[in-house]
Amino acid sequence: MTENSANISFEVFPPKKNGDFHAVFDVLKELSELSPEFISVTYGAGGSMSKKTIEIASYIQNDLNIKAIAHLTCVGNKGAEIKDLCGRMKENNISYVLALRGDRPKDMSDEVYNGREFEYASDLIRLLKKDTDLHIVGACYPEKHFEAFSREADLLHMKEKQDLGVEFFISQLFFDNDLFYDFLERAERKGISVPIHAGIMPITSAKQIGTSISLSGSSIPKAFADLIANYGDKPEEMYKAGLDYAIRQIRDLKQNKVDGIHLYTMNKPDVARHIVTNI
Repeated sequence: MTENSANISFEVFPPKKNGDFHAVFDVLKELSELSPEFISVTYGAGGSMSKKTIEIASYIQNDLNIKAIAHLTCVGNKGAEIKDLCGRMKENNISYVLALRGDRPKDMSDEVYNGREFEYASDLIRLLKKDTDLHIVGACYPEKHFEAFSREADLLHMKEKQDLGVEFFISQLFFDNDLFYDFLERAERKGISVPIHAGIMPITSAKQIGTSISLSGSSIPKAFADLIANYGDKPEEMYKAGLDYAIRQIRDLKQNKVDGIHLYTMNKPDVARHIVTNI
């Protein structure tokens, strides 16, 4: 961890409809004013938005002059398709990818899923290191990946990613900093030495709670459970309380000199601006 640690970065996602593209660029212009270390761009299940991901990442990299990290999933792709995508990234001056297995698309049959070319993110990383010169970022899970056999097994997969060439990690979202600090200690004991950026998602509405928690598998500490109980049915108060919780989380992480803060913005620049201004 460095003296200038805990820089802020952001995640954005492509629009589901082509007509909404201008709105994403407006979001990015606002986020760029907050001087993030980098901005990552998500990727649809099975690669359904890969072209949009590259177009948005290109805008971040070439128009806003901010480091762009394009998410790259492999659950629904063949090696040739991955190489084609990487070639398009290089054409657009994108040199960083977040290598992920990705979620199984809802319409993918068991036969196709079980016969996929890339079983794990580590298989994708091997291909990227062999056939491209891209910089590779990895995902990690403070409370373990929901499919991992144990926390120990999950750390071994993380160490494997580092040994294959991952330059730093971005964590899944979490709401309990003590769990994250414990995870960092365990990772260090396992020989993981590259930077680990803490993933933080501000929960500003009750609607977010079920979706975010079910997707991430994150546990709910008492302080956060109390917040939901007190404000979940009061939208304006929930919005303020959710922002305040995220701000306190980030302040504590910065005081403990974590390597970086990756804010899952949900494409809401006003939320990002409020947090950055108040930490």
